[in-house]
Amino acid sequence: MASDSPSAAPTATDSSASVRVVAGDDAALAERASAIVAGMSPRQKAGALVMGHLPSTDPEAVRAYMEQTGAGGFIVMGANVSGSESALRALAQSATLDPTLPALVAVDQEGGDVRRLKWDDFPSSLTLKSAPSEATATAFSGRGALVERAGIDVNFGIVADYTDDPGSFIYRRSLGMDASAATPRVAAAVSGEASFVDSTLKHFPGHGAAPGDSHRTIPSTDMSLEAWRAGEALPFQAGIDAGAQLVMFGHLAYTSVDAAPASLSVAWHDILRDELGFTGVAITDDMAMLEASGIAAYQDPVANAVAALVAGNDMVLGVAYSSVDRANAVIDGIAGAVASGALSAERLDEAATRVVALRLSSAIAGALPCSVC
Repeated sequence: MASDSPSAAPTATDSSASVRVVAGDDAALAERASAIVAGMSPRQKAGALVMGHLPSTDPEAVRAYMEQTGAGGFIVMGANVSGSESALRALAQSATLDPTLPALVAVDQEGGDVRRLKWDDFPSSLTLKSAPSEATATAFSGRGALVERAGIDVNFGIVADYTDDPGSFIYRRSLGMDASAATPRVAAAVSGEASFVDSTLKHFPGHGAAPGDSHRTIPSTDMSLEAWRAGEALPFQAGIDAGAQLVMFGHLAYTSVDAAPASLSVAWHDILRDELGFTGVAITDDMAMLEASGIAAYQDPVANAVAALVAGNDMVLGVAYSSVDRANAVIDGIAGAVASGALSAERLDEAATRVVALRLSSAIAGALPCSVC
């Protein structure tokens, strides 16, 4: 039985951490997901593509939020964590209305500066970037076990960006100062947490080359695609090859490829799929960051969400979708975009099928929160 004490965090080999069983037949899973999506209304499909948030530690409030919005996912932020592992587990469990198709419950658990589970004392990138790759695998194995024990099945925790600039906001969070250092550590992080959670690589196509903090602006770089392929692409490719199930798109622009932020760029989604071979779920970074940039073109949350899905994202993340009304406005707006033709029904179905397949995989893998761990 797990204790709520931070000192009881499992080690990488702790037998108290449950083992996930990966679904073996991807084709059957995709077929089942497709059948489920075929039975959904356009509004239900639109809801499946939204990961929202409610700043509350009350499981009943979270459950009501999910019931009233139909959102397909929920992101756990600091405001959801009361300090007790069992309390967080109860909250995470409340986000799932149907155990056969659990919501995707996610958290930013990088370790170090970015950690919602404050009892995570495993090494962070600050020390891992200068340690052997095996240390990264060990740290993320323990970290993944903690996340799973908290009832959370998706970790937005693997930073595949790199930079050697100590002044960059991503420097303390990256696993290396260049491609040769970051690449094996990103792969090791995915492998380390694979037995426990679904891994996410962020922030595609790479923050290191684009100076500025995307929480407040749209960072940009004129780096060529050829230079990107030789550098920034490598950690993402390694993480994909290691089995990462999700890739998070950053709100940053490589202007030689597309003037638009990558999160809204068809070109960058095509590169991820066609060049890097990624077949999993593409999700945006928090969509409110686009609004926070102050750029007039990005002040409408509904238009932003539709544009992100048109570009090729399968899910839009909205930490700011923290009220039922705002989340519903975005979901209704997505459904309305299908009705108007602004978003094709085929793109909606493709995205919903990928998301539902990942949710089914979570159910098969036993990733539902345990009542006692």
